[in-house]
Amino acid sequence: MDERAYFAESNTTRAASLNCPFCKSVDTYDLRWMLRKKKDRLPPGGDERDRAKFAKAQSYMLLLDDKADCKRCRKRFDISGVKTVAFI
Repeated sequence: MDERAYFAESNTTRAASLNCPFCKSVDTYDLRWMLRKKKDRLPPGGDERDRAKFAKAQSYMLLLDDKADCKRCRKRFDISGVKTVAFI
């Protein structure tokens, strides 16, 4: 069974304070995240291995954006200092 069958996926945005490396300004940016919430019960058709995997699974968020545009100087910079996976 595919691991994605254990989760309900949705997209969300969260604000993060980032520093532009070019103009050194600090601003708040909305970052896109994929939210994967663990389902209440195992989907039908699972065997013992699938039950064990489902028991260990946790809800988490994945960061979708890897770059941001500076609001002051309009240059594109890499997002750093924000973890790409956040467990809920």
